[in-house]
Amino acid sequence: MIGTPTVKDGRRSAWVRNWTLWKYFQSYFPVKLVKTHDLSPKHNYIILCHPHGILSYGAFINFATLEGIFWIPFVRDYVMSMGICPVSESALMYKLTQQGSGNAVVIVPGGASESLLCRPGVSTVLLNKRKGFVKLALKTGAYLVPSYSFGENEAYNQETFPEGTWLRGLTRGSWGFLPFNHPITTVVGEPLPVPKIFDPDKDTVAKYFELYISALRKLFDQHKAEYGFSKTQELTII
Repeated sequence: MIGTPTVKDGRRSAWVRNWTLWKYFQSYFPVKLVKTHDLSPKHNYIILCHPHGILSYGAFINFATLEGIFWIPFVRDYVMSMGICPVSESALMYKLTQQGSGNAVVIVPGGASESLLCRPGVSTVLLNKRKGFVKLALKTGAYLVPSYSFGENEAYNQETFPEGTWLRGLTRGSWGFLPFNHPITTVVGEPLPVPKIFDPDKDTVAKYFELYISALRKLFDQHKAEYGFSKTQELTII
């Protein structure tokens, strides 16, 4: 999982993006965020980022930071001053229930396990046994928002070794361990309304999980041809 910021104030982000160093980085490794729908400040949101990729560049650059950052003295205080919080359930519940409306938290549900599935040309999402985000949405009434980072899996080549051996990401044609200078476009989709239910049962969680899967597939299919995939490419969810 990845630490999650509230998405309220873009002024600090704009300040960083004006740095000369940032502009050099962007020229080598272009990453952008595409909004397809407005998020009303009357609601709270859980934005799900797919796929994880090797290092989740789309999520890091557009939204988030590692949870481990919150273990470092002073750095922790700095990132929290910008509205960033860890991805723990208690922190997410606080953001989605105790701070009014107009908040958004960001989660990469595939985690490290999904990173082992990532390689160029592949669109596989590890999600079928990860329904916790749906239960969280139901408990808080936060809308679910799918997002997909097209090009995330193209940042590195990864060779999968036989079972029982190390799996690791490899780079060729780049500077050391730098990613390929392939664009990554994170497209944020339409919010899925979710009712607030204090103790949702399994059937209700399953219902909204399937609705979310449909919304994610729709987002992928609508934008895949524009951002590097063929029109026949399918999103695989396991």
